[in-house]
Amino acid sequence: MTALAMVAEFDDVAGWTADAVEQLGRRHAIPATCRGSASPAALAWLAEACELALGMRLLDVGAGAGGPAAWAAERFGVQPILVEPMPAAGRAASRLFGLPVLAADGRRIPLRTGSVDAAWCLGVLCTVRDKAAVLGEIHRVLRPGASLGLLVVVARGPQLLPVPEGNHFPTRRELLSLLAGAGFEVVEQIDPPTGAPLSWSRRAEQVAAVVATRHRADPAYALAAHQGERFTRLFASGQIAVRLIHAVSRPAGHPFKPRMEER
Repeated sequence: MTALAMVAEFDDVAGWTADAVEQLGRRHAIPATCRGSASPAALAWLAEACELALGMRLLDVGAGAGGPAAWAAERFGVQPILVEPMPAAGRAASRLFGLPVLAADGRRIPLRTGSVDAAWCLGVLCTVRDKAAVLGEIHRVLRPGASLGLLVVVARGPQLLPVPEGNHFPTRRELLSLLAGAGFEVVEQIDPPTGAPLSWSRRAEQVAAVVATRHRADPAYALAAHQGERFTRLFASGQIAVRLIHAVSRPAGHPFKPRMEER
């Protein structure tokens, strides 16, 4: 069963965000729907690492309201396919960007084996218990040698402060083991570039202000805000951190040969 706080954070807020964007204008859509998952610099690093190009089929697993996929479509001409289990989030991606959304769990992606050219999974793995199943399913639908871009919140030690409901942070070592077990070779990993342009941050904040004005009294808003406060405290205390990872899909039976560059 999905925790109420997770529904509030990833579904209710997504629907409210789409409403606010439609009030404020389309230029607010991508910054607002990348909330909590990616900055322009992080997206650019992942896109270049995965060598996204015109016409590539990009699968976004746990795509939320579609901001990162829409960003990649605008800048690189990829053809995004979104997988998102939360209904309001999927509807928001369709409303705002006209993107195709598969209402599905990342453990069961309704696509053919080897049918996509690249995949993203941004800010999602820490929210699922069976990470191996999600990574294995992504590996199945990627063609051999295709790229996977990850934005992952990792644990840097024991979580002494309360963890946001529904989150299960892997350590770096656990994450690398999971990727290897699923058939991926990690090529490169970095700490994410910090900050976003003022224009991007301002538009995201304007949408957040409209959402707050309209929904502050809603219990779901309070739940989502509480989740965000817990994340803020964990980041501030150094107990969790964000990692960007580029990995490639090894063919079945291909021996693992580490060639990772870590920065």
